[in-house]
Amino acid sequence: MRHHNHKRKFGRTKNQRNALLNSLALNLIVREKIKTTEPKAKELRPFIEKLVTKARKGGLAGRRDVVARLQNRQPEVKKLFEVIAPKYKDRQGGYTRVLKLGPRKSDGAKMAIIEFV
Repeated sequence: MRHHNHKRKFGRTKNQRNALLNSLALNLIVREKIKTTEPKAKELRPFIEKLVTKARKGGLAGRRDVVARLQNRQPEVKKLFEVIAPKYKDRQGGYTRVLKLGPRKSDGAKMAIIEFV
């Protein structure tokens, strides 16, 4: 039984899923808005919001945790802590929004845009 196993697997192994989420998160931090499939956007939302919450709280332990999650990518971590997190200092969560688009032409996959609010 799959009680409390709510994460999507995307037909990938655990390492591949983690790499996918890291890549999507890094692109979202750099561009602040990305277009991807709807299930990937919905899976990315809690991942990136936890990172923003840690960045918003600040502190050395939080920074080290974010650095570890983002594979030691210093420019993206710096942008997250110095540009993105201060915008949400007074906000209690809900830093991203998922806007649904129409299906993709080639394979009909549901598409969405995920962006920072």
